[in-house]
Amino acid sequence: MPCVIDLGGRLVGDGHPVYVVAEIGINHNGDLDIAKRLIDAAKLAGVDAVKFQKRTPEVAVPLEQQSVVRETPWGLMSYIEYRRKIEFGETEYREVDRYCAERKMPWFASVWDEPSVDFIERFSPICYKIPSAALTNDSLLRKVRSTNRVTILSTGMSTMDEIRRAVSVLGTERLIILHCTSTYPAKADEINLRMLETLRREFDCPVGYSGHEVGLQIAYAAVALGAVMIERHITLDRAMWGTDQAASVEPWGFTRLMRDFRIIERAIGDGVKKVYDSELQVMERLRRVR
Repeated sequence: MPCVIDLGGRLVGDGHPVYVVAEIGINHNGDLDIAKRLIDAAKLAGVDAVKFQKRTPEVAVPLEQQSVVRETPWGLMSYIEYRRKIEFGETEYREVDRYCAERKMPWFASVWDEPSVDFIERFSPICYKIPSAALTNDSLLRKVRSTNRVTILSTGMSTMDEIRRAVSVLGTERLIILHCTSTYPAKADEINLRMLETLRREFDCPVGYSGHEVGLQIAYAAVALGAVMIERHITLDRAMWGTDQAASVEPWGFTRLMRDFRIIERAIGDGVKKVYDSELQVMERLRRVR
């Protein structure tokens, strides 16, 4: 029986249109106006939801990295200062929540630590995302499961045993698994889309794809191979400053993705051979022996 999950009133799974997530993530660079422009671009493209990322810098950033100095658009600063600079707080998320509601755009967030779950829970998100980096954090997985919301699990940089353990902690009742390769941008020969079938065979839940590659081709192939959810980062301009920008899709690209996904879904069909009415006239003209 096909695995189907209700995600904010939209069914996700076999037999339903692919659910498309535009990940804003941290591509807003701490600027609420940029975040709103990205929400608008996602809405115009027709995606199903936008996603942000939420971290508590003091918890999520390893101690040995906190004092590392890096170059930023705001000058040289420690990594912990940079993380605080681009992190949205309650004021920003209240406005994100209001703006998305006004535009009828569902939103949710990847949560990187337990305090971030408590923070995002205030906004009653449609679901939570566990980033690949947190797949082995059993305490965080249990925290997210305790919310009783749908959970999306990204599986980059993880072994099958690690994925199995994470799934056992989360349970499969409200789980969507995304195949992922955690390089930015990802190389085509390291994406391994056949993992979609591997994950479908092993786990009783919907399976999709989270991509970090350059271009649109691999997302199309993932849909043709049965991915029921596609997640790609969205950016206003791939040349903008930021770690995820180069592996992101610009607004025009998201518009093309949405158009072409629907064409691919129609073309996949049901696998039952038939002679179409549109072929009958051609058959009469060309076939000499019946």
